[in-house]
Amino acid sequence: MAQNRLIRTQFLERLLAVMDRKHHWAWPVIMGPGITKAQLKLHYQQEFLVYVRDFPVFLARVHGQNPPSDVRRMLAENIYEEDTGGLSFGRSHPELFNEMMRGLGFDSEAFQAAKLLPASARYRTWLEKVTASRDWVVGAAALAVFVEGSIKDRQEIQEPSKPKTDAEIEAYVDAHPLIRHHGIDRRNMDLIRAHQKVEAGHRQDAYTMVVNYAETKSRQNAVLACVAQGLTLWMKYRDSVAKACNLKKP
Repeated sequence: MAQNRLIRTQFLERLLAVMDRKHHWAWPVIMGPGITKAQLKLHYQQEFLVYVRDFPVFLARVHGQNPPSDVRRMLAENIYEEDTGGLSFGRSHPELFNEMMRGLGFDSEAFQAAKLLPASARYRTWLEKVTASRDWVVGAAALAVFVEGSIKDRQEIQEPSKPKTDAEIEAYVDAHPLIRHHGIDRRNMDLIRAHQKVEAGHRQDAYTMVVNYAETKSRQNAVLACVAQGLTLWMKYRDSVAKACNLKKP
């Protein structure tokens, strides 16, 4: 019933409580000094096929459900950057991802021809399903809140980041694990630069569009169920990648 819906601060807290758990033990290992190029390749192949390659398409599906104009604008800006790099380096994010992979010595054809692990395929199927939902706010929650979000979301909501200067972006790039541990050339890191260049305010936009428009109890329940299922499938997906890489939990 409408009168039983959560107030906005309560609903936001429920969403953040899910995101507080979006961390997998293998991530520090994959980004650490002991990971091999073969293990790194498998990890990135799964990332590419699960969501990197088609993320602009997923966003466009949500936009196509005709949400309110302010939401369409936020989604359109995100689609524009993801699919063209028009707000950063003039190249799509999937293309910049492939450039980063070339910097690691991985041919882009090896990513197109890769196969999804079963748990990866289930997570990908969930993304397909939720972004085709007739309720745009569910798809927005899946993409803008869950997929683009992380365990750092609570801090980002409480202390919004400011746009980084060029010097700050370059310092961030220099500290990146692919440079520190794998010697990738800085010229191949424009994907990381693009993320740092356009990310300021994105987390607030994501939560604002979902929290403000999930105005009924049924919509709130649908969103919370969506992100909870996303977390379950994502954890199993990350478990499967860790197993395929023969990683051992510390």
